[in-house]
Amino acid sequence: MTLQQQIRANRFRTAYVVVAFLVLVVVVSAASAAFLGRPAAVLLLGAGLAYAVFAWWSAGSMIGALTHARPIAKRDDPELYRLIENVSIAAGLPATPPLYLIDDPAPNAFAAGARPSSVYVGVTSGLRRMMPPRELEAVLAHEVSHIRNRDVSLMTLAAVLVGVVAMVSDMAFRMAFWGGRGGNRNPVQIISAIVALILAPLAAILLQAALSRRREFLADASAAAILNDPEAMALALRLLQIDTSEVAYADRATAHLFIESPTRAVRGPGSMLAGLFETHPPLGERIRALEEAGGFRLPPLSPASPA
Repeated sequence: MTLQQQIRANRFRTAYVVVAFLVLVVVVSAASAAFLGRPAAVLLLGAGLAYAVFAWWSAGSMIGALTHARPIAKRDDPELYRLIENVSIAAGLPATPPLYLIDDPAPNAFAAGARPSSVYVGVTSGLRRMMPPRELEAVLAHEVSHIRNRDVSLMTLAAVLVGVVAMVSDMAFRMAFWGGRGGNRNPVQIISAIVALILAPLAAILLQAALSRRREFLADASAAAILNDPEAMALALRLLQIDTSEVAYADRATAHLFIESPTRAVRGPGSMLAGLFETHPPLGERIRALEEAGGFRLPPLSPASPA
């Protein structure tokens, strides 16, 4: 499958996932109506939509605050800016996205921002120090690929919808606990509503994780195509694979934006159940995909290194 075919296929999958998210919102609203009554459900849905608009509009600044990222000027790091300018030109972006720096020794990077005018690329100080120029350029190309492929806006939308589903479900339970139960008091419907309100946030997280995992492979392939150097992308992922340190100011709310899972809490213990909630495919699988596409093989990891 060519890169353009992968992009088209991902767009179709994205449409299915977004529809699934909207179905979840409808399910949560219906469950709230059965549990609390229609007026309370309308109130909750209105609050959820208001939160969604606010979160979407301020997503970039919120993520910057959560990750402790600060903007840097070209004079602060001319070499880093030169690399992202080259990558942005090669990717066909209309403008070079601003750069943000996270003062953290763990190597990682992300792209954030809901709208084209607000997107930016963030890198940790650990990534800046650790990565040679070739591999660093590949990481920047990966993040620029997310911007070009509109993944950043999509993943921001997914995060907002997860927040809406979780907030409405939580508020429905709180209102029922403090204000009593309204609406249809049929026990079967009430039990079904409770189950829906419990399971909907988990389903939303699963959808978000699945969407993120698919797009990491595409961003790797896009970066390799932009640079015409799949080995550089594979080498960058190998360096991230070897270094297992965690980003201090990262959690599940922002993990899907990073080039790899920034904390062990997000990576999980490695079980099949935990793997369902992981926001990124294993780095080894991503490296193998690049090796197969590029017709090369990296040296095997030593036994003491992570798989």
